[in-house]
Amino acid sequence: MSTKVRTADTRERILTAACEAIAEIGFEKIRMRMVAERAGVSTALLHYHFDTREKLFTEAMTHSFANTATDVERDAGTAPAAVILARIVRNLLPTDPELHQDWRLWQELWVRALRDEATRTYAVDLYAQLHTWVADAVRRGIASGEFEPTDVDGLCTLVLSLSDGYGIRLMLRDPAVTLDSALASIWRHVSTALGLTDGIPEE
Repeated sequence: MSTKVRTADTRERILTAACEAIAEIGFEKIRMRMVAERAGVSTALLHYHFDTREKLFTEAMTHSFANTATDVERDAGTAPAAVILARIVRNLLPTDPELHQDWRLWQELWVRALRDEATRTYAVDLYAQLHTWVADAVRRGIASGEFEPTDVDGLCTLVLSLSDGYGIRLMLRDPAVTLDSALASIWRHVSTALGLTDGIPEE
């Protein structure tokens, strides 16, 4: 195994461990030693890759987002745009254990962003990436004729806002909101804007 591959593997293990630890106990309680132990590396090696907790946190958030985006876009060149868009909507909510962990990371990010300007800027940038992610799927469908033309930016802002609102209530286990009702509500707005008549597509 080359040095480059070993380095990439080590970073992957560290970032995966960081995501798990932050989601489990919260960023404020996290210590670099905890992440190193969970990743199976020395503290010195962890500091070699990530010299501060803050850098580790932002890299973990980026890692989490990138993994989700890669999974969603795996067949974007061949799958109908509505299927890709529905997949994105599902991935914007805590629909499985992995996304539940991602949502815990997002909640940690929001709390830090209220107190730290650098984190606030980073959070805004991540939202811009999410916006682009949704917008690209919508524009792809409009270009192919699957979707009716619409205010793409307005729709993306609405989808992200609804996902945040419903996602928080799902994380709180609010009995008034279920995953099915949240998905149906978001997709109803999407369908109206894009001229779709069927329900949310299945995989």
